[in-house]
Amino acid sequence: MAAHHHSEEIAVRQQNWEAELVDPLLKRYPERQEQFTTTSDIALKRVYTPVDNDSSTYLEQLGFPGQFPYTRGVYPTMYRGRPWTMRQYAGFGTATESNERYKFLLERGQKGLSVAFDLPTQIGYDSDHVMATGEVGKVGVAIDSLQDMETLFDGIPLDQVTTSMTINATAATLLALYIAVAKKQGVPLAKLGGTVQNDILKEYIARGTYIYPPQPSMRLITDLFAYCESELPRWNTISISGYHIREAGSTAVQEVAFTLADGIAYVQAAIESGLDVNKFGMQLSFFFNVHNHFIEEVAKFRAARRLWARIMRDRFQATEPKAQMLRFHAQTAGSTLTAQQPDNNVIRVALQALAAVLGGAQSLHTNSRDEALSLPTEESVEIALRTQQIIASETNVNKVIDPVGGAYAIEALTDTIEERASAYIQRIDDMGGAVKAIELGFQQNEIQQSAYRYQQEIEERSRLV
Repeated sequence: MAAHHHSEEIAVRQQNWEAELVDPLLKRYPERQEQFTTTSDIALKRVYTPVDNDSSTYLEQLGFPGQFPYTRGVYPTMYRGRPWTMRQYAGFGTATESNERYKFLLERGQKGLSVAFDLPTQIGYDSDHVMATGEVGKVGVAIDSLQDMETLFDGIPLDQVTTSMTINATAATLLALYIAVAKKQGVPLAKLGGTVQNDILKEYIARGTYIYPPQPSMRLITDLFAYCESELPRWNTISISGYHIREAGSTAVQEVAFTLADGIAYVQAAIESGLDVNKFGMQLSFFFNVHNHFIEEVAKFRAARRLWARIMRDRFQATEPKAQMLRFHAQTAGSTLTAQQPDNNVIRVALQALAAVLGGAQSLHTNSRDEALSLPTEESVEIALRTQQIIASETNVNKVIDPVGGAYAIEALTDTIEERASAYIQRIDDMGGAVKAIELGFQQNEIQQSAYRYQQEIEERSRLV
């Protein structure tokens, strides 16, 4: 009852503040815009107060780190126990050049590898195939054989690093080659740690590097789930990706909604193939973008964690805590980097990286300042890695778990993003699920509309770059 009276008093005081201080000032000095919004078109209030957060639902909505619904983090001690993995994404034309870059990064304190493959490798063509002409080694490393894979990881002990591979249509093939390299090194498979992206649905939505139709592709994915469950217990069998959805022009809400809707489709397919949600659910991971709207991005990660925990518990009856956790890798937004004044990208990346850390990422890639121009130089890559190391070692934000938790604006945005993403997921369910919605072009059309709106705002100068 006391809290109710307290809220009433705050609401009255706020009305008085607006009448006595804000309104007279607005008559003389209007605000810069009639309405301020996030990139997801969520209206931002002038100020947030305890009235905007219902403290009576604290345990149900927030709770504690490492406990359902994991809003405040998936581990009880988060970065106080272990910092996030600094995993810089890299891949050059040849396996030899890529190997040199990996060693350069590991020597400077990087903790995990992240492999970028070229387009022919991503869609199953050898480098000498006529369809590969002009694309070999352009956006990543070309892998045509086991020998290439051995060269790529030469001198890198695979039981001492974790490796993320951004590969989808040919994920099973590349993982088989990685396992063969590990066997040649004498590394037990139970010690292999890492991730294959293996997320084909977002390829149909946002990227296009698919080979097979959706249904056979889903079969390949669930077969890989089954194999890793018995042979590679430390391997993340999929990285359900919102990154490319966001790069294609989605809003933060759409990124959460479409990514989790894809996740639902994978879980459903795995259950239908006879797998145990409490086992394969522990090996699922996610991959998100970190865009420019700082507080919306922090809230986005918290909302995604909470929503996924509820989906796994309530929709799929997952009882194993690790199967309810949304663990994610984040990468700063490539689409926000400018070719003009590239040094400014250092600042953009630093702020996006900080948002990922405040949002509780498990691993992070920071883009290099010159990526809008070319493959990054060694100097640029080192600055990108040092950005993470400075956040980890000098800002001290990692000494408190969820340091922005309880901030009125953050909590209000977390709630709104969860509500709006849930509404999108319901629409996709009503169409028959993510695969059916993709076949109808639903997600693609929604993203195109958002991307068009965003570009219009830039050209009208209502959004400043």
